Amino acid sequence: MSEPIRVLVTGAAGQIAYSLLFSIAKGDVFGKDQPVVLLLLDITPMLPVLEGVVMELQDCALPLLREIVPTDKEEVAFKDLDAAILVGSMPRREGMERKDLLKANVAIFKSQGSALEKYARKTVKVLVVGNPANTNCLIAAKSAPSIPKENFSCLTRLDHNRARSQVAMRCGVPATHVKNVIIWGNHSSTQYPDVHHCMVNMSGSELACFEAVKDDAWLKGDFVQTVQQRGAAVIKARKLSSAMSAAKAICDHMRDIWSGTPEGEFISMGVYSSGNSYGVPEDLVYSFPVQIKGKSWKIVDGLTVNEFSQSKMDATAAELIEERDTALSFLGV
Repeated sequence: MSEPIRVLVTGAAGQIAYSLLFSIAKGDVFGKDQPVVLLLLDITPMLPVLEGVVMELQDCALPLLREIVPTDKEEVAFKDLDAAILVGSMPRREGMERKDLLKANVAIFKSQGSALEKYARKTVKVLVVGNPANTNCLIAAKSAPSIPKENFSCLTRLDHNRARSQVAMRCGVPATHVKNVIIWGNHSSTQYPDVHHCMVNMSGSELACFEAVKDDAWLKGDFVQTVQQRGAAVIKARKLSSAMSAAKAICDHMRDIWSGTPEGEFISMGVYSSGNSYGVPEDLVYSFPVQIKGKSWKIVDGLTVNEFSQSKMDATAAELIEERDTALSFLGV
């Protein structure tokens, strides 16, 4: 058995964490022989609820779960971390301007970035889930200058999985038969789900997605909108935001960071944009197709981008620039 790794989940009393913690503690994310210490951070009023989550985790009697530390203190939660999954954020309330939402989250992620800087290991891998995830991730990374920017990413895997599943259902194949969909840009309704490089395994032979689906209008229209608006559709139906699917996407994202991506496949994640070959402006956290090996990601270069795709990639970049500039004005940078 290896030494236990220290994994933080913030917003630990919330509904995404409730779907997520069992998978992490069971070994589905970091490996079947990797013991974990779970650090669970939430705000003080949520500590009684968190105590119930701790009881349940204890009651699962899991062999890999070595210790559970529930806390409302950053100096406890961020100490010597190997992985940080930042789920907690200020949710958008009715009548709240996006600017006010950004302001509240800048404060949270500046504080958590500073705590990473001060207490975590410099090798820590940080995944930001709380929305607006891309900009929150950028703020956290800027607030932890001695941790490499490459160690920060934000979650667009849920959008990636949604896109993959839509194509699979349309073609009547399992989702595992669909690979290399791409989510470009922001985890918002401006994101661009791109299937121009996607392959579908139909009865044993790999077809380009457009060939497999045989409906270009759907792929450029309803498919794109369905993926972009899926989060809102779930809220409308459930009166709660996606939790089970978000937790599954977090597991996929972190497992790929830990174990790597399969040969010839790429996945989507929001990463620091510097030095990309797609004309995406510097100093953003933008979702790209990436491959991962040895816990390091690399943007997949050289994919052809047509005019249709470029315009959508530019639109989501423009939104991210605006978000970043607003957020940095609150930071006083």
